[in-house]
Amino acid sequence: MQDRITVDANIHFGKPCVAGTRIPVLSVLELVWEGLSFDDVIRDYYPELQVNDIRACIRYAMDIIAAEDIHISSRI
Repeated sequence: MQDRITVDANIHFGKPCVAGTRIPVLSVLELVWEGLSFDDVIRDYYPELQVNDIRACIRYAMDIIAAEDIHISSRI
């Protein structure tokens, strides 16, 4: 799935996009968050995508969160 997401400094200021398109991962995730099915996203917004492209967007977001360093400060 990693080959389905690309980051290019010349496309959307380096924001991650679906490979071979100018569709930002965030745009796809926002539609899924709104409750649209994968089929609806493809049919109504991005007909050039495949279901696995949408899955790759979700996986990309999960991988970013998994790699995130969390710094917890304790207040005394």
